[in-house]
This record gives sequence, structure tokens and C-alpha cells, in this order.
Amino acid sequence: MNTNYKSGFAALIGRPNVGKSTLMNQLIGQKIAITSKKPQTTRNKIQTVYTCEQGQIVFLDTPGIHKAKNKLGEYMVHVAERTLKEVDVILWLVEPSTFIGAGERHIAEQLEKCNVPVILVINKVDTVKKEEVLAFIDAYRKIMDFAEIIPASALRGQNTEDIIQCIFKYLPYGPQFYDEDTVTDQPQRQIVAEIIREKALHALDEEIPHGIAVAVDSMKERRHGHIVDIDATIICERDSHKGIIIGKQGAMLKKIGTNARYEIEQMLEEKVNLKLWVKVKKDWRDSDFLMKNFGYDKKEV
Repeated sequence: MNTNYKSGFAALIGRPNVGKSTLMNQLIGQKIAITSKKPQTTRNKIQTVYTCEQGQIVFLDTPGIHKAKNKLGEYMVHVAERTLKEVDVILWLVEPSTFIGAGERHIAEQLEKCNVPVILVINKVDTVKKEEVLAFIDAYRKIMDFAEIIPASALRGQNTEDIIQCIFKYLPYGPQFYDEDTVTDQPQRQIVAEIIREKALHALDEEIPHGIAVAVDSMKERRHGHIVDIDATIICERDSHKGIIIGKQGAMLKKIGTNARYEIEQMLEEKVNLKLWVKVKKDWRDSDFLMKNFGYDKKEV
């Protein structure tokens, strides 16, 4: 084994639409699953793995360090903050701007507490004038002490190789965690199921306890054109729950579908045709087979 081999964990943070999935696809070199603003749950850490001769970087996506609005939000913020303390380096992706809003300042406060090197990536620099970039760097430099600041364009692949080299600087020496051919430890279907489940819980709020699961029955890309057809079933424990999930004249199910579809499109970067059904499976949480089927670890539900 190469004694100069490095491997470690890098957290990727940034607000929705800042180009995280585009950056990941650039770095990894193929379409992989990474979430947009999907709140984090402990069962499903999104991990993307970059492997080369120099070493291996395991990327964790930790959305949710925004301010919590509810109990579920608080839980997710807690998970995200805990994750940030456990990584070797943090990659913070921001838009090119001299205006730094409250959201960004809140993130900077969280990062300062972590004692982990932070690499700031100012993305989308292809959309601004070259001479403006220095002003953006300056503005961010004032809010916290960054290990590195890299202007880049994930879309054009500008400086993305520098980002990889920069991350390696902060990783410890050691053997790899995953085989060379591992790109993500989660199939896209599982991520799609998790997005639908999260949107359902969000829309239903307190009306339904966490007794719902989602099964993705089929997920196919159409032969011509960028459209993915997804059929999924929301599974609940009681007939009364089924009525609530469907809602008056199907309004609730439609709302869940619309919210989930938007987010799945962001993740896949393709149009999605999503069809949702609702089924009752009594006591699915007590069935090991069903639990495994829905990708849950019994201990965590």
C-alpha cells in the first residue's frame, strides 16, 4: 500500500441551488445522487466517494444547518452539526456575491464552532466579471477564517481539480474506506424514497405519527428525452391514515407529489413524472422483512 495514500471525510454544505450536485457530478465524473435541500436523517447519510491514486475522499452531504423551524427541523440541524464535527474538512459552496445574508452568517457561526478546516468555494464565477471575484473573496474573508478560498465554476469545470487537491491537503494518511468502484453508498431509488417520505411527513405535520414508509416500485428513464418515470407507494399503518394522506379529493397526495417531484428533479437534474399510491400495511414497523425492504435499520425507527 502506498504510504502516502490519504483518505478521509469531507462535508459538502451550501444553500439550495448553489450548484452542489453539479459540482459533485464534475468531481466524480458521472451522474451520481446527491440531494438538493433534503434534510438529513441519520439512517441515510448521502455518501459519494472519489477515488484516485493519491487517495480517497468520502463526501457527506449535510443540508439542514439552517435555523430549525420545528421539531423535525431541530433534529436535522442537530444531526448536521454533529456530522460537521466528525469530518476532516468542510467544503462550503456559496454564490458569487459581496452581500452575505443572515443565512450565510448563521452557517459561518456553526462552522467556527466545529474546529475543522473550511474550504470556501465561490461557485458560478463564470457568471460574473473576473475583476469582481476579488471583492467576493474579500467579503467572505471578513466573516471567518477559511483554510482556503477557491473561485470555481462547477458547470464549466473551472478550478474543480484544484478543489480535489485542496481537500487532499487536509486529509489524514491511511487506507481507503471503500472499493475503487464505489461511487455512492446509496442507490438513487433509496434517496427518491427518502425524499417522498420526508415531503409526506412535512405536509402531514403532526397528523400522522412516523408510521409511514415509501417503496419505489419502478424508476425508468424514457428512451428519448430526459424524463424519468417514477411509481412509488406510500405505506401507512391504518385505514384512517390512508384517508389523511390522500386528503380531500386527493389534494394532500397531490401536494406531497408536487413537492417531492420538484426536489427529485433537482437531484436527478431531469424532468420527473411521479405517480404516487397509498397502501395500508398494518404493523409494517414490526416486520423485519418490511423494515429491511424500506431500507431501515430496526434500531433507528
